[in-house]
Amino acid sequence: MAFDWSYTIGLLWSADFWNAALTVVELSVLTWVLAVILGFFVALADRSNLRIVRKVAALYVWFFRSLPLLVLLIFVYNLPQAFPSTSGLLSIPFISGLIALVLSETAYIAEIHRGALLAVGKGQYEAGKVLGLASTGIQRKIVVPQSLRIALPSLANEFISIVKLTSLVSVISLAEILLVGQRYYTQNFLVIETMVAVAFYYVLIVTVFDTGLKALERHLDFSRRLASLTTEKAEPNGAIAIDTEGDAFTVVGPPAIRLERGRKSYGTHEVFSDLNLSVKQGEVISIIGPSGSGKTTLIRSLNGLEALDQGIVYLEEKPFLAGAEESRSIRPDSRDALRIGMVFQNFNLFPHKTALENVMMGPIYHKRGTRHNVRKEARQQLQQVGMLVHENKYPHQLSGGQQQRVAIARALAMHPSIMLFDEPTSALDPETVGEVLRIMAGLAKSGRTMIIVTHEMKFAIEVSDRIIFMEGGKVVFDGSPELLVEKRKQDERLADFVRI
Repeated sequence: MAFDWSYTIGLLWSADFWNAALTVVELSVLTWVLAVILGFFVALADRSNLRIVRKVAALYVWFFRSLPLLVLLIFVYNLPQAFPSTSGLLSIPFISGLIALVLSETAYIAEIHRGALLAVGKGQYEAGKVLGLASTGIQRKIVVPQSLRIALPSLANEFISIVKLTSLVSVISLAEILLVGQRYYTQNFLVIETMVAVAFYYVLIVTVFDTGLKALERHLDFSRRLASLTTEKAEPNGAIAIDTEGDAFTVVGPPAIRLERGRKSYGTHEVFSDLNLSVKQGEVISIIGPSGSGKTTLIRSLNGLEALDQGIVYLEEKPFLAGAEESRSIRPDSRDALRIGMVFQNFNLFPHKTALENVMMGPIYHKRGTRHNVRKEARQQLQQVGMLVHENKYPHQLSGGQQQRVAIARALAMHPSIMLFDEPTSALDPETVGEVLRIMAGLAKSGRTMIIVTHEMKFAIEVSDRIIFMEGGKVVFDGSPELLVEKRKQDERLADFVRI
């Protein structure tokens, strides 16, 4: 029996098939959009601090991934038999099919989102927290743009699966492509010819949307973007000029920041206990010591990135952070966190933002002026660290030293009175360490309070008012650089560590 090509080609112009194709598009797009949104919230629930919320999310994913879609379709469509009040809505095949598809696909897409959220590093959350962004702000401005880019290829693949799964909705008499094809070949018995036309419509839909989703994927892939050229006059990359008079910081008054009876443990390992630290306004302190001595944990405890088990952090003698034992009696003001800037060891720039956008994010979020004024000031901050010429580049287009200089500008843009530096040069190659240290040395002359965790002994001795040597969670030395140099002559342990 010869293949009837004229019949198949004729079906490509069939109004019934094109209407069915439109139904498939509507059903697929609605299912995908709703499942992407709901799946994200399920993924967030899976990462909740509340155990009951995590359990509910896990139960939802487990149940609807285990239940065959065909069974779910029939169940939803026939639900009015048990609940007659739902007949007005669920008796419509499109509505029943949409509900069943969304319930099923949300479970699968939630797992895609969960994987993407896990791929967004902890440092991104911490960078947002240091800039004073609320949890919703961190999700909206930092996490969602990055996780969406990561998840999009899998989400696009899931859309294609949804298009093909719509064929199952024919069991509840929705006039989609497969059902229309079945009606045709039951009349003329030209099964193969009809199914070729059915395949054409599915392939057409998948091809069109796959092309569009790939274009969207390329648009969101910031790693492929090229930096636009800066047309305004920019200082050469090598010229670094820190304005030491831009912000006025007084040296009198109560301590800028003080930790009282601090204690921090990880399980059975006690990092430090009964630790006290007081930093005067305008004072530059370097914290040195071997790895594992508690330096980084201490500095991260001063701005809340690490929660103290015990102790209180004061800003100008006002309670700012409290350990677990004191938190019931102290209610800190979270707005005080904006007074503390931080530069991380691994930069933690936002990869989906340019250098300029990184610097602008905090001030714009907190509405510290019009966008024009914020942009103007952000460019000034980049100028100070010699990075204005690179303002439109993305972090992946910058060297480690350049990224760290942008990170310093981002912290300075919030005009903090206290700056924390956590091993700012440890991730840099020797050639770029000097660039960052020159900027920090300039900041040290500005009267800004600075606490620096570093292994750069020569730098620490040159710029610090005080140096603290920690070992085993204890402060072994606390004094001036001159006293440290003198004491190391008598202390063998200091002599081994402090080499200049």
